[in-house]
Amino acid sequence: MRKLLLFFLLFSASLIAQNKVKVDLSNPNATIYTHLYFLHSGSYNPEKAAAAIYGYDSMEAEEIAIKLKKIMDAKGLKVDFSKVPTDSMYSDTIATEGGNQYVLFPNKMPEIYLEKIEDNWYYSKETSSKVKELYQSMYPWYTAKLQQIMPEAGHRTLFNIEVWQYIGFLILLTICFGLFYVLRKIVFLILNKTQHLIINISNEEIKSSLKKLTRPVVLLLLMTFVKKTLPSLVLHIDVYNFLVLAINMMVVVFWIYVFLKLVSSIMSIYADFAETTASKLDDQLVPVLRNFLIGLVIFLGVLKFLTLFGVDPVTVIAGASIGGIAIALASQDTVKNFIGTIMIFVDKPFHIGDWIEAGIVVGTVETVGFRSTTVRAADTTIFQIPNSQLAEMVVNNKGLRSFRRYTTNLGIRYDTPPELIEAFVLGIRRIIELEPSTRTEQFNVEFVGFSDSSLSILLNVYFVNLDWNSEQSSKHLLHMKILKLASSLGVGFAFPSSTLMIEQFPDKKGADINYNTDEKRIQDILDAINKPVE
Repeated sequence: MRKLLLFFLLFSASLIAQNKVKVDLSNPNATIYTHLYFLHSGSYNPEKAAAAIYGYDSMEAEEIAIKLKKIMDAKGLKVDFSKVPTDSMYSDTIATEGGNQYVLFPNKMPEIYLEKIEDNWYYSKETSSKVKELYQSMYPWYTAKLQQIMPEAGHRTLFNIEVWQYIGFLILLTICFGLFYVLRKIVFLILNKTQHLIINISNEEIKSSLKKLTRPVVLLLLMTFVKKTLPSLVLHIDVYNFLVLAINMMVVVFWIYVFLKLVSSIMSIYADFAETTASKLDDQLVPVLRNFLIGLVIFLGVLKFLTLFGVDPVTVIAGASIGGIAIALASQDTVKNFIGTIMIFVDKPFHIGDWIEAGIVVGTVETVGFRSTTVRAADTTIFQIPNSQLAEMVVNNKGLRSFRRYTTNLGIRYDTPPELIEAFVLGIRRIIELEPSTRTEQFNVEFVGFSDSSLSILLNVYFVNLDWNSEQSSKHLLHMKILKLASSLGVGFAFPSSTLMIEQFPDKKGADINYNTDEKRIQDILDAINKPVE
């Protein structure tokens, strides 16, 4: 008796619960709820669901209501009733026409929207007219055929998926495997042809990169094919949403991989091009640009991942901008150095290997990094100059000089005869003219004045070798030849000294040096300069 009483109580409660939900078309929220509630498996009543369709007879309205529900399921569109307006006079700002309208999914399916007709809300006439077309595009003929030919056992459910749907998965995977091997060759040929059309460079590294790029591109095409075909399996909305999310995540991963490989291929081509240029700064730009592009691809990929989980793209971009500003404020020096790096690569005030003077730092530029520039001094000391400071400095780039100027004064003794001074000057001029490391079009060797302890001969010469080490070697050779000339002529170099007159003392004489000023001897010495060294 108790069991029978309990049964009647539960049965009455279920009837009362069912009667609580009635057809309500007074506002967008009520109309959508009426449509979806009466097509749910536990409360299935297509006649009441068809009340949300306007302007069709009962049978056709029921068909439209059912197909509209299946279209929304196939697209994985779930209605968040907390965001659907309950205002009977609601007017959507993105409505396609004037009047009271509400678009359910403005970003994914703007074709589905409601409109107010007289005092009630219905799915718009335009939406109802497009339902059959949308349904046929999502559920091709073979979907219904596959369901019809399946025996009753094929409609058994396992994990919310029917047996015939599992068979559909196997067929889809088989087709994808076949397409993979066909598309792989076609895509590689297209990529290879495109690469040759854009830039006709071919090497093993580029070919290997294109092969690695082919596989994810083919997988992206197959993912697109699967997404287009998946609705035809009429999956449960939760299963469909899970699979679509998994596919979208794989698509993002593949796109990140594709762009990373694309960056690798482009930078490989650019590196080959940079090696053909005279400037070494282009070579230094390759790793900096590669790291920047890789960071950009990963950053955009992470942003796309966030949008897959329902994060608004505008919010993500705004948050990224605010975060970028905060990071920039917290690391102003890093941002300054980055801007300085860009200015160095744009203006190119120096190249790798140039000898520069920047403030107190003098040396050879070895590397230009993302944050700083490395300069090696003559004593092999390493200086790391922040690029923000280097971009603002006055940089004397001696590596861009056409010639290296060398100026010095040669001091010879005051008692040197004029004939030997003239011969000495003439001999140095001939040495410079015959020296391959000096510029013969412009140099100066002149007797320019009387110093405190010597007669000054100006030596102003230009070396054609721009490298610092080569310049020092050229100086050494020039100095040695000048010393040999002075030794041959008997010209002595002066040093700071004072002369004391002792001629008043008996038996004391001054220290006289006997200079040989024989003209024939001097001419022989000068002529010997022109002779090649054996």
